Order: sequence, then structure tokens, then C-alpha cells
Amino acid sequence: MTLNILFFTITIKKHEVTREEANHKEIVDSLFEKHKDRQITMHHLI
Repeated sequence: MTLNILFFTITIKKHEVTREEANHKEIVDSLFEKHKDRQITMHHLI
């Protein structure tokens, strides 16, 4: 009789967001929202 056991170790580390990353994400999100609004208005005009 053979008993095979596998052990996995999973390490989860919290990602620290830098100030530059937060500013970049905020700019990208705002541009995305503006573009999405523009698409919706253009779609309603057609």
C-alpha cells in the first residue's frame, strides 16, 4: 500500500500601493468614465 501526500505552502502578501500608482489609477479611472459617458451619449444620438 502506497500513500502519496502532497503539501503546498501558499504565501499571501499584501501589496502596498505607492502614491504614484494611486494617482495613476485615479487618472485612468476618470478618463475611462469620461470615455464611457461619451460613448453612451453618442449611442443615444444615433
